[in-house]
Amino acid sequence: MSNVPYLRVGTSYYKLVQAPTIAGHFNEILVYWNIETIRQDHGKDYLSKVPKYDGFTCIPSHIDFRKEYQGFYNTYSPLQAIPKEGKCHVSLAFIKHIFGGHFELGLDYLQLLYKNPIQVLPILCLVSKERSTGKSTFIKWLKAIFENNLTYLTNDSFSSQFNADWANKLLICIDEVLFNKEELTERIKYLSTTNFNKLEAKGKDKREVEFFGKFILCSNNEDNFIKIDGNETRFWVLKIPTVKKESTNFLEQLISEIPAFLFFLRERKLSTPHATRMWFTPKQIKTNALHRLVQNNRNRVERELATILLGAMEQFDSNEVHLCPLDALQLLNRTRIKTDLTQLRRLLKKDWRLENKDNSLSYQKLVIWQDASMHLVDAKGRYFTVEKSFLLENFDELMMD
Repeated sequence: MSNVPYLRVGTSYYKLVQAPTIAGHFNEILVYWNIETIRQDHGKDYLSKVPKYDGFTCIPSHIDFRKEYQGFYNTYSPLQAIPKEGKCHVSLAFIKHIFGGHFELGLDYLQLLYKNPIQVLPILCLVSKERSTGKSTFIKWLKAIFENNLTYLTNDSFSSQFNADWANKLLICIDEVLFNKEELTERIKYLSTTNFNKLEAKGKDKREVEFFGKFILCSNNEDNFIKIDGNETRFWVLKIPTVKKESTNFLEQLISEIPAFLFFLRERKLSTPHATRMWFTPKQIKTNALHRLVQNNRNRVERELATILLGAMEQFDSNEVHLCPLDALQLLNRTRIKTDLTQLRRLLKKDWRLENKDNSLSYQKLVIWQDASMHLVDAKGRYFTVEKSFLLENFDELMMD
């Protein structure tokens, strides 16, 4: 391809421009350009030098990048840094700080981003109530590595219907995340595993595009920045500790090591096999920070029911309790918690993943009398069985309160 900053795609002309950002970066973007303006600026013979393409495509690659695929212009941006053998001690120490005990997994994550950008990966969540942890530095460092293939979003821009500015990006970073609407959680969960997305720009029709974006969420709210349940396997939540010793030129040190770090990633052998669609197994990326997030996402109905059932097991020295949704409703009515049978059936079946009996069978029904005392009475029904081990595992922090 020539150094001419213009190109023709189909019958339209564009100019490739470097748009400056407040952060000091440059975003490479294509701007529609009038053919007559090109003639006025450069003369009519100049148009013959403008490269021509049949259409746009977006094929991510960092090691074997090509700007053209069978007559189509590749809108993915090549990386400027060229891998070069050298030392990258500062970079490796920083990854150790961010990923902690998941250091090797963190290296695998970054290596997959670099060498296999279409691989689906978990939603990486960096959380900490403390200041000076390095969360923002980590995102800035990734921006320096992947350049125009990383974009920043706000909560509002992610929830907007228009996504043309990020639908073809490798990394989508959302800072100060607070997804208090369930539909936002469902949207990011869907996008984290799908291969296709509907691209929508203002004034243009929707069109289906291949999607390979990975999400990185940052938040100072460790407890409930997003609504997820205990069965969720797509989130890799890391609590980031404070930096022990701050350095004013730390980011510059990281940037200077990018060629050596990319060489390290290119030559390194992955420490984990391809085990799931998101590469890692849920067990590998399970953390205490994820557990705490799930605990704090339990709604009031669920927490109250768990408290009642655990109290009953302790009183009757039992390791399990049998109950039907109607039993649970009657128990919660005693505590003035408002709910209904539909919510309770969903809680027991979907959230707690319990199976009820196929037929009505005899069981000991838990009831709470007017004086607040608990008793077991004979009953029949298609009951669920809640085990003590399940409650202790999923509501341990609640029980300590």
